[in-house]
Amino acid sequence: MSAARTARRSRPRHRMKRGPAVAAEHLLSLAELRRIAERIFRFSEADETEVQIDVVSDALTRFANNAIHQNVAEQSVSVSVRTVFDGQTARATTNKTDDESLRRVLAASATLARSQPRIPGLLPMLGAQKYPKVRRFFDATAAATPQDRARMVKRVVSLAEENKLNAAGIYTTGAFRSMLANSRGLCADYEYTRAEFSVTMMGEDSSGWAKANEPDLVKLDPEELASRAAAKAVGTRHPREIEPGRYTVILEPAAVLDLVGFLFYDFSATAVADKRSCLNERMGKPVMGPNIILWDDVGHPLQLGPPYDGEGMPRQKVLLVDRGVPRNLVYSRATARKMKKKPTGHGLSLPNEYGEAPVNLVLEGGTTSLQEMIASTDRGILVTRLWYIREVDPYEKVMTGMTRDGTFLVKHGRVTGGIKNMRFNQGVLELLSNVELLGPAVRGAGEEATEMVVPAMKVRNFHFTEVTKF
Repeated sequence: MSAARTARRSRPRHRMKRGPAVAAEHLLSLAELRRIAERIFRFSEADETEVQIDVVSDALTRFANNAIHQNVAEQSVSVSVRTVFDGQTARATTNKTDDESLRRVLAASATLARSQPRIPGLLPMLGAQKYPKVRRFFDATAAATPQDRARMVKRVVSLAEENKLNAAGIYTTGAFRSMLANSRGLCADYEYTRAEFSVTMMGEDSSGWAKANEPDLVKLDPEELASRAAAKAVGTRHPREIEPGRYTVILEPAAVLDLVGFLFYDFSATAVADKRSCLNERMGKPVMGPNIILWDDVGHPLQLGPPYDGEGMPRQKVLLVDRGVPRNLVYSRATARKMKKKPTGHGLSLPNEYGEAPVNLVLEGGTTSLQEMIASTDRGILVTRLWYIREVDPYEKVMTGMTRDGTFLVKHGRVTGGIKNMRFNQGVLELLSNVELLGPAVRGAGEEATEMVVPAMKVRNFHFTEVTKF
């Protein structure tokens, strides 16, 4: 791959202001969230009442054509109230916290609940629970200003101009607090920060892309991401066209994420019970390679998310796939009772028709670097990312989509240049049966699936069906 000019400047990666978190001070405190919930409980005449409160302070800097063109900031609150009357339940939401608005949203929830059919065997709300501690709120992220983001974007744009490229992307920082409480004494809260940087570098006939997000801004390196994207844009100039067919592919983590991430709902016990999962008739059978181990683990250091589910149940670490064999599903309280299993803490907010889902997937990795994968490949394709992915066959988990922003031909252990993007038609279970090498697992960031912890992987017999025009 041709190297872009990526000379480092001697400067601190992030120069943040010291002192209290600027964004966080606009958030309602956890004590204030509790007081809002207590007011709703006092007003309520329902058999049971549940309150979900989310507060957000989020800001975004957007750039294109090597210039910032948008700065936006959002501060919002959402109060969602669920009431229960003799097995009837419904939810209503407001973005106001004065007494009149809280009474109004409570009345709306009650009216809706009384108009719903009774749910046979609706479980009572949970009482107080204990949760593991997770630290995912960082003052440096909450304190980020538009000036901080603009200074970093300026350095990224300079790198693009040095390489005669156009840069476009986003840089966002935010702080969030959430509380789930009910009239039976449950009170669960969670706070986190998030910084995300995504950049596309574009040439006349080529492009490169990189993206990452972190709760701790100090760990995010936009310049490194921009350097990586620029190198891909330079390395894919004047792409050639190759014949479609089955190839050995080296998938970078973003590409792995956006394919494997489509499996998440297949591990729902409700999906299996309803015959809507690709794992029906496959549980306990070797349907993936022996090097595939998949967990759902909210406590993993590279994951985000509250340690409780939509009902307030503590999330359990669940081994979903053990050496290629699907072993376990995840269960909400209601599904667990129906299927005579133990709940795993993966229920979605009620009422819902989906039951549960694992949302903190961790695919165990290996020790092979991307360069070692390339060096071990006689002829293959290196894929940066995939996009426009759609399900062709949900029961075989066949997906279709295209490569984008950095697709390279590998010959005799070397990247020899860019190729035109190609459409694929590929089964995810087949893909995970053909994995030859795994890289270290990282926090992946893509565009088609929610974040998960994934490795890069080398896969044989990946099916490309046609060449695109770019």
